[in-house]
Amino acid sequence: MRALVINCTLKPSPQPSNTEALADVVVRALDTHGVTTQTVRAVDLNLLPGVQTDMGEGDDWPAVHEKILTAEILVIASPTWLGRPSSVAQRVLERMDAMLSETDDQDRPVAFNRVAGVVVTGNEDGAHHVISELNGALVDIGYTIPGQSWTYWHLGPGPGPDYLDEDRGHEWSASTARAMASQLAHTARALAAHPLPAPPS
Repeated sequence: MRALVINCTLKPSPQPSNTEALADVVVRALDTHGVTTQTVRAVDLNLLPGVQTDMGEGDDWPAVHEKILTAEILVIASPTWLGRPSSVAQRVLERMDAMLSETDDQDRPVAFNRVAGVVVTGNEDGAHHVISELNGALVDIGYTIPGQSWTYWHLGPGPGPDYLDEDRGHEWSASTARAMASQLAHTARALAAHPLPAPPS
């Protein structure tokens, strides 16, 4: 079973990413369930604006789209900025909009029988809002969202330290990340054994 993490940090490589650090906790937990995971840092790519799978010359999204379709599990990881998902996360969701009109050989939306979860970091409150926004979009696209398939870290409202600079709260975030990984892996296997049919016309 395969998973893809799309890290929507604003920091290009090789800068350390707080969001990726917490997402890596999920990756390690998924590994214990026999899931192989690949991570993409979206800000490193040239993701052209638009709502089509391929926006033409220089667009790096088609390769990401291919990775999405080879993974049974998708994790969107985003920092919180102004209580909202990052602009990179919004670009990723806009590009995934094209999947609404893509179907498999049984006329099912291509996201059907795939599961998704969310990772959020930030030194301000708003994590639940970010989780809701990301999950709402993923459900629209066709993903199944298992219960409690998210984790987040922050130390309350206002400015503060970053995840990589502070140990407080890590134990809870890690425990939630392990639960998230279990939910994603078990639900993905359940859908593989009992796939959803195409929606009735």
